[in-house]
Amino acid sequence: MSRTLVLGGARSGKSAHAERLAAQSGKDIVYVATASAGDAEMARRIAAHRADRPAHWATVEEPLALAATLEQWRAPHRLVLVDCLTLWLTNLLFADATDYPEVGAIALPRRFHDERAALLAQLDSGAGDVVFVSNEVGMGIVPFGAVTRAFADEAGRLNQAIAAASDNVVFVAAGLPLVLKGAAC
Repeated sequence: MSRTLVLGGARSGKSAHAERLAAQSGKDIVYVATASAGDAEMARRIAAHRADRPAHWATVEEPLALAATLEQWRAPHRLVLVDCLTLWLTNLLFADATDYPEVGAIALPRRFHDERAALLAQLDSGAGDVVFVSNEVGMGIVPFGAVTRAFADEAGRLNQAIAAASDNVVFVAAGLPLVLKGAAC
């Protein structure tokens, strides 16, 4: 069982790198897509990603129940590729259409905490390889507004937790992978 986290900024090449890792594994691939088409532009992006994936890869679209999806699909003969954790985080934060105030502390939805805990538990208990893709959002300026700061904070915490539980961590910038932890991949 191998766990890999591939991090990078927007358009860094992180997804392409993760897909290369998956293709090189020699295993059956299950691609877990966490994106939701909230508007026409996102729907076009999702369609383009679908068209780019190899036809023999199984695709599971799951915006919220990631731990349950991993439990269902992880197996010794498979590699599960999850793209991406930050979209999953966004989906969880806004799943219940909570009205977040722009000032004061942000109360994160209970479902977020439950799903995050379940995902981290699944990493230690599941069989089969998994590759996670996530955005590194903490390298820019501090976001304006309480909601965006809460998102950046939680994305950073999630990335740290997944990295700690992973065997391999790769940071991708300008299409170039930099191994932060584990084997060169």
